Amino acid sequence: MNNSAGSVLRLGWAGLRALIVLSVLCGVIYPLAVMGIGQAAFHNKANGSEIKENGKVVGSSLIGQRYDLPLKKGQETPAPDLKWFQPRPSNGLGENSVNTRYTLILSGATNLAGDSKDLIKQVTDAKAAVIKDNSTPGYTVKPSAVPADAVTSSGSGLDPSISPQYAQLQAHRVAEKNHLTLAQVEKLIDKNTVGRTLGFIGEPQVNVLKLNIALRELAG
Repeated sequence: MNNSAGSVLRLGWAGLRALIVLSVLCGVIYPLAVMGIGQAAFHNKANGSEIKENGKVVGSSLIGQRYDLPLKKGQETPAPDLKWFQPRPSNGLGENSVNTRYTLILSGATNLAGDSKDLIKQVTDAKAAVIKDNSTPGYTVKPSAVPADAVTSSGSGLDPSISPQYAQLQAHRVAEKNHLTLAQVEKLIDKNTVGRTLGFIGEPQVNVLKLNIALRELAG
């Protein structure tokens, strides 16, 4: 009986020591080591790929955001502020989902089929809005010039970037609203266009937040 009690105590003490050692190793030392490496070698990525303007964090290069006018009385959704470059649609899960305004509660792609009447209506309405918003005196957007990312959301619904084609389509409107020349705005787009990774992975893209920060500096 005494031997059995002694064995239990020895096993219990051994288990407790293992628990303490592993808790310190896995719960303190390892996390601190990983955090230290992340901060030292990948500081920006480890902190959420933050984008700062005048020393203030204004967003992340990985998460899209809207550029809207203040919500008016009677409006369900605010109108876009057309002096800024606009991102691609954010209703990744459909127009009635919780992720209609680039919120981080939930993200994901629409589950509507390609021949869905709801999806066709969303795309048709979005295309008409793009043409209307970006047509200026002396320049009318052609329906054939509207790229796919201007009327569809990304797989996550949170895409921070647009295609150079969509950015160029907005150039006339942005130039007019900010009293800039078209050449100035197009140069700004070219400067903020990122090519394919390693020259062959992905597609050229323009981060909308970075582009609008550069636009603010130019127009200001």
